[in-house]
Amino acid sequence: MKKHSDFWDRNAKLYDRFMRKDQTAYAQMYQLLRPVVCHKTVLELASGTGLIAKNIAGWASRVEATDASAEMIAQAKRDKPSDKLCFSVQDMFHLPYADRSFDVVIVSNALHIVPQPEKALQEIWRVLKDDGVLVAPTFTHAENALSGKIRAFFMKLVGFPLHSKWSKEKYLAFLQENGWAVQKSAVLKASFPLCYVECKKAQKEPAAL
Repeated sequence: MKKHSDFWDRNAKLYDRFMRKDQTAYAQMYQLLRPVVCHKTVLELASGTGLIAKNIAGWASRVEATDASAEMIAQAKRDKPSDKLCFSVQDMFHLPYADRSFDVVIVSNALHIVPQPEKALQEIWRVLKDDGVLVAPTFTHAENALSGKIRAFFMKLVGFPLHSKWSKEKYLAFLQENGWAVQKSAVLKASFPLCYVECKKAQKEPAAL
């Protein structure tokens, strides 16, 4: 994960500016998230500078927001709007939390940029309560328009770590194949098609890798 976190360390100070172009899609996502997290204990993985965590902190009972990048977390801590929100540096593949610790786990726009995303889903399964909700919005780069393909090309040139190019259908199938029952999905218009997904644990636990 070191090479992965190095990219985000280098770009942490630019992240909020880069994400402004998708603020409309994020506003839609916040509206979808609020009833899910209301009065719940929430873990966010790959939280970046805390855009989502800071927005939902007032609704949740507690939010643990984590990222592998120390610089991202440093940026997030510059403005912490709630005592219910805690930021820390964590590896999503090896979390320090006990089994079944959280009502909701959010991993937004991250599963497509990490190697072995199925391994991350196993760790999420472990820390999520049996009746909990996984919220996993992800950019589906297989459905990029021409402008998105050009943007993705230049992002790759500067080292953006894209590992999975899913369509919406393939992304939902990937989640289902790894032990998750999709409860809700919607595609939000953003720089790249943003597939918002809410899942519950399926009855069968995913096999260990």
